Amino acid sequence: MQTKTNNSNSPARVSIQGFEGSFHQVAARQYFGKDVEVIPCASFREVVKIAANKKESDAGVMAIENSIAGSILPNYNLLQKSNLRITGEVYLQIKQNLLVNPGVKLEDIREVHSHHMALQQCLGYLDQHHWRLVETEDTALSAKHVHQKKSKHIAAIASKLAAELFDLEIIAPNIHTMKNNYTRFLILHREGEVAESADANKASVNFNTDHSRGSLAKVLSRIANGGINLSKLQSFPIPGSDFKYSFHADMEFESRNQFQRVITQIGPLTENLKVYGVYKNGMDKK
Repeated sequence: MQTKTNNSNSPARVSIQGFEGSFHQVAARQYFGKDVEVIPCASFREVVKIAANKKESDAGVMAIENSIAGSILPNYNLLQKSNLRITGEVYLQIKQNLLVNPGVKLEDIREVHSHHMALQQCLGYLDQHHWRLVETEDTALSAKHVHQKKSKHIAAIASKLAAELFDLEIIAPNIHTMKNNYTRFLILHREGEVAESADANKASVNFNTDHSRGSLAKVLSRIANGGINLSKLQSFPIPGSDFKYSFHADMEFESRNQFQRVITQIGPLTENLKVYGVYKNGMDKK
């Protein structure tokens, strides 16, 4: 696993979406180590912009899909337009916790603040109480505000890391309703700056097909016949085209030669075939 792209002994500087204590930072720590320096960004577009600038960062971490909410489609477009390559991935189980200032009890709470998605994920627990639910822009920012206000009547829903960073207590752990909730994060480096992993067994590619009969089926048949598992196939209409589609495919393979043979075979059947990255399957580390 590549932890930094510079020649110094300093920790990697990585752009993330959200604030310190967010699940993006948890994912960054899981991949790069606890010493990673995160650069909080307000948007995914900013994550990609900073990750692409060697003067500002060494890499980027960007969520791409969730096992419940599905794909984050705009992020595929950001990836396609960037000079970044996928060098790894992290599958992170999303564990939501109720955080309070030290000494606060459940009966003291009147409001719970968090991102609307986090609130939705925890309604099974929250419906047991009569708290006012306040939507905010970020889970970790909610935790920071609870810490700053020192109120005993406000709680936040956020990560365990947020509790540690902002000196909050976890008064109720794992309050999310769906326990099997994972988010997949991509590790992004600038093209040509990081060597491909020797134990790589997954790749992400993008290609176009026309709308002739069976065009996509021919591509998929070559992939299947090559013994490659297609773990994801996401389609996108190409703006301004006559019903042409772009496809993002995640392929799992046993050897690099196997993958290269399939890429060679599907090349004549596709247009604008592009490999976004060849990397180690994050499911192996989940």
